[in-house]
Order: sequence, then structure tokens, then C-alpha cells
Amino acid sequence: MDPNKKYPVIDYIYPGPQGGSVGSWSFSASRGDNQALAELGFIVVMIEGTSNPFRSKSFHDMSYGNMAENTLPDQITAIRQLAKTYPIDTNKVGIWGHSGGGFATAAAMFRYPDFFKVGIAESGNHDNRNYEDDWGERYNGLVENSNYEAQANQNYAKNLKGKLMLTHGMMDNNVPPSNTLLVVDALIKANKNFDLVLFPNSAHGFGQFSPYMMRKRWDYFVTNLLGAEPPKEYNLRGTTPTARN
Repeated sequence: MDPNKKYPVIDYIYPGPQGGSVGSWSFSASRGDNQALAELGFIVVMIEGTSNPFRSKSFHDMSYGNMAENTLPDQITAIRQLAKTYPIDTNKVGIWGHSGGGFATAAAMFRYPDFFKVGIAESGNHDNRNYEDDWGERYNGLVENSNYEAQANQNYAKNLKGKLMLTHGMMDNNVPPSNTLLVVDALIKANKNFDLVLFPNSAHGFGQFSPYMMRKRWDYFVTNLLGAEPPKEYNLRGTTPTARN
């Protein structure tokens, strides 16, 4: 890392509240796709924000009934503070996440469009009225006590300014694909440009399509955040177990 140069930053997010961006706090030399993205020329951060685990009840109560906050004010504040110490270009901020992280990513792009410039929202539960009641009601309250309508991402799609890729598995057995299609519908009605990747035979995790999605993720950030040209259709392959006798 050249201290005389500024680097684009990518924020990997999972807002919880039952989990957090960091996940297990045990040491790991490389987590998910974060090290790979760093090798491509980005500073990558994972930030535990409001409502994440291992906190007091009063800390969790700050975001109870307001899932749309998604720790996003914490993410923005932390990135700005980190930029005072590290060579982070706060004019080039990307964000991505899966499931709840997909929900948070789209919310970031719609609610803070001047800060987050590039986002990849994978398999997001964008409207929690169309997700599992045993999760939504646990952390958000009953619909009569919490404004689910005000928290639904499709209602803010018209605010998009940056580059957004939405992805979903069409056989998702956790978050129904209709969650992403609600956002797609709103973006089209608002005449917004965006990118969409659908996996026809994929469940919530992309399984056999994961190498393809990883390549798309790399290419999207390299093109739109780094301003470079990635190799065309670079062939990433998953590992194949060795047969044993």
C-alpha cells in the first residue's frame, strides 16, 4: 500500500441484528472474498455497527423496529474516521453483501446515494413483509407496531445515483426472489439504470454459480470503482475434491 496514494474502499456488510459483518471474531487470514478484493487494489473493511451481537439490550434497542437503518450511519462514520489514518478515497466507496447484507447494500445506495457509489446487493430481503415472520417480527416487532412500509427498499429506489447490481437465485429457499423483483420494478418505473443477475436453479447461496458470481463481483468493482478494465470472462473454477480409494 502506497501511503502517498488514495485507494477506493469496499465495505462488506451484514447488518444483523442476529449476526454482524465480521461474523466469528476469531482470527482468519482471509475472510470470504475480502482478501481477493484487496489484492485487486481496494481497501476492504468490515465494521460491526449498531445492533450487532455481543452488545447490551439497550444497544440493540436503538435499532429495534427500524431495520432500514442497517448500521449504515455507523459504516459511514467509521469509513470517514478511518480515512483520517489510512489512504482511503471517500469519493470512491463501494459496498456489497448477501441476504441481510443485500438488503443493507440497496438501502445504502438509495438512502445515502452521495456517499456509496457502487453496490452489489445479493439475495436481499428488501421488504420484510415478504420474508420470514419468525425473523422480521423478532427484531422488528409486529406490523401494527412497526412501519414496515417505510423500511422497504423499493420505496427509495428512485434515489439511486451510482452503479447497482442486484442478484438473486430463482429457487431461493430463504428469501423469495420476489424481494429483488420489487426493487427491479421500482427502478424501472423510476427510469434508473442498474444491473441484474439471476441464477435460474440456485437456492439462497449460489452454490455451483459462486465462482461466476465472484468473477462478476470483481469485474463490477474493478470497472466501476477502480476505473480499470478487467480481463474478459476470466474463468474462475471451484475446487474439485480428489477421489480416494
